[in-house]
Amino acid sequence: MNKQNKSVYLVPLMLCFFCMGFVDLVGIASNYVKEDLALSDSVANVFPSLVFFWFLIFSVPTGMLMNRIGRKKTVVLSLVVTVFSLLLPLFGENFGVMLAAFSLLGIGNALMQTSLNPLVSGVIGGKNLASTLTFGQFVKAIASFSAPYLAMWGATRAIPEFDLNWRILFGIFLAVGVLSTILLWLTPIDEEPVEGKPSTFAECFKLLGTPIVLLSFFGIMCHVGIDVGTNTTAPKILMERLGMTLNEAAFATSLYFIFRTIGCLTGSFFLRVMSNRAFFVISIMMMALSMCGLAIGTEQWMLYTAIALVGYGNSNIFSICFAQALTSMPQKQNEVSGLMIMGIFGGTVFPLLMGFASDAIGQLGAVLVMAVGVVYLFTYIPKVTKS
Repeated sequence: MNKQNKSVYLVPLMLCFFCMGFVDLVGIASNYVKEDLALSDSVANVFPSLVFFWFLIFSVPTGMLMNRIGRKKTVVLSLVVTVFSLLLPLFGENFGVMLAAFSLLGIGNALMQTSLNPLVSGVIGGKNLASTLTFGQFVKAIASFSAPYLAMWGATRAIPEFDLNWRILFGIFLAVGVLSTILLWLTPIDEEPVEGKPSTFAECFKLLGTPIVLLSFFGIMCHVGIDVGTNTTAPKILMERLGMTLNEAAFATSLYFIFRTIGCLTGSFFLRVMSNRAFFVISIMMMALSMCGLAIGTEQWMLYTAIALVGYGNSNIFSICFAQALTSMPQKQNEVSGLMIMGIFGGTVFPLLMGFASDAIGQLGAVLVMAVGVVYLFTYIPKVTKS
């Protein structure tokens, strides 16, 4: 496969990464649903929790499914499920419809995150895999970053004929999802056949006995935990330390996404011109400095700098850990991918522990929980290849 062909194939694949970012609409959407349906916080929080729950259930079975029907068909299936999840809210906003929509969005995203990365690995492979996956995360971040703004735009420009208001967000993403599905289906991608008998469920989990797979799994858990933890805790820190209102402190989340997006874009370049390990070390150092700033910072500039540092530093951890695990077992990439994506369940574990810690000693407790994740990533450094 020559470079020109690879470039052509990357267009539909990068569109799929954009669709992967649809899952991040649950944050802003759950707030609007809470307001429209007059829900309590605990009930409204069911929606984002559902997304991470399905990663725990579907990631490994998806890896097994890829062995049977192929990676491309599995990604197409994930797009179909995602498109259907985006279609449901256009017909109504009652609790049952939204519950089904968010569940399907989580299932579709679990299928997509498990199958898309190995599909890209089959097209790109080699030393450029980590940088390509990082660029995919940048494309994904564009969707994540745009979701709140599209929802706010729709909320101020209601469409009475269709009663959509903020839900126009689902319609816009639906159109992109349909386009991505068609383009990927029409793109011929050669896949290497699976050698030997497909792995069983037990055999998939046995791969966690391989040190690099297990350590990469925990690395992704820490990455996602710090990611979700920062998004939820950063505004609370600003409110606690600086006396900001919620509306003022909400900028912290946008700041995090801005620097995470910049990190993904520039990371795809740096990972091509310097060793993976060197860039990983720089990223972890930035996150360590961030934890210090979030722990002791009492001035706005210091806290904003800390949020920016963790946004940039954490932006490439997923790609590097994922690439290390995939390249370590080239004959079991489908199964390994399923295990790595299951690590996204860290987005449920970390916030839960952070909640208990912050109740006990304030937001410093939440920062200390995230700091444990950063410490673990320091221990992962020797496992990152220098190439």
